[in-house]
Amino acid sequence: MPRVAILATGGTIAGKWDPARNGVVPALTGEELVRLTPGLDTIADLDIEQVANVDSSDIQPGLWLRLSRLVNHWLARPETTGVVVTHGTDTLEETAYLLDLTVTSNKPVVLAGAQRPPSFPDSDAPRNLFDAVRVAISPEAVGMGALVVMNGQIHAARDVTKTSTTEFEAFQSLEFGALGIADMETVRFYRAPLRRRTLPLPVDARFGRVEIAMHYAGADGAVIRALLAHTPDLEGLVIAATGLGQVSESMFEAIAEARARSLPVVISTRVYTGRVIPLYGSRGGVGSLRALGCILAGNLSPVKSRVLLMVALNQRASPEALQTWFDT
Repeated sequence: MPRVAILATGGTIAGKWDPARNGVVPALTGEELVRLTPGLDTIADLDIEQVANVDSSDIQPGLWLRLSRLVNHWLARPETTGVVVTHGTDTLEETAYLLDLTVTSNKPVVLAGAQRPPSFPDSDAPRNLFDAVRVAISPEAVGMGALVVMNGQIHAARDVTKTSTTEFEAFQSLEFGALGIADMETVRFYRAPLRRRTLPLPVDARFGRVEIAMHYAGADGAVIRALLAHTPDLEGLVIAATGLGQVSESMFEAIAEARARSLPVVISTRVYTGRVIPLYGSRGGVGSLRALGCILAGNLSPVKSRVLLMVALNQRASPEALQTWFDT
């Protein structure tokens, strides 16, 4: 049988009601999750490693680094067909993209979570884990990069985002759609992700501090100036701009101050679909921001722009190289 490594990190998929806290907390181990998922042992031999057991809102860059190295370690084993990472849904799309960028093997890497913990009568945890393992052993998943499998749908890490706090169909690839399906015991891909790039992490890799500042009506750059004044370890900045990538003139001035310090600044958009485009000639327009040396994120979301910048800073690349990586 094929062999799959399951790396458990916590989240709702590992959730259990805790009366003392009056809420669900990550508590189930990877071994327990497997036992709660009927039929897994009939489709694959499993290696289970407990990497963490945290709510994904508590995922830290240090855990990302460890997880990336573990996934690469397991996939380097000739007997391993693929890896499944169980993960909370809050930041699942960020971890998926981090692995998409840093895993060097073409073997499948699949992330799965749940909207209801296993103890709930309508839990989606068993189905999502079962489907994730089915995708991880599918020959069609080879070379597809990191994938997210939820609610019978297969999504590319770069494209997917969480769109609902409560619904089972909580993850969507809004602009271009899912890659395929995992339903009725069938795994089938209908398209492949073309805009992928692998940036192998060096031995001394670290993820420096990169923050996101949002533009909105009345935004004047105060948040950016506070970061510049009080965050000495700041290594990069992502702007969640409005529309095609515009900011106010006052926020533009704050961004100019950041660029004067040679701080990398990426211009993304808070809009769910579409790209950052230099259409408008205003002082806070994309053309003016690009003239400052800002990097344009294309259609990459603010949170994923942050992930890419954190990874790319390990390469000590020129601004031109950074722009190329965001373009592709």
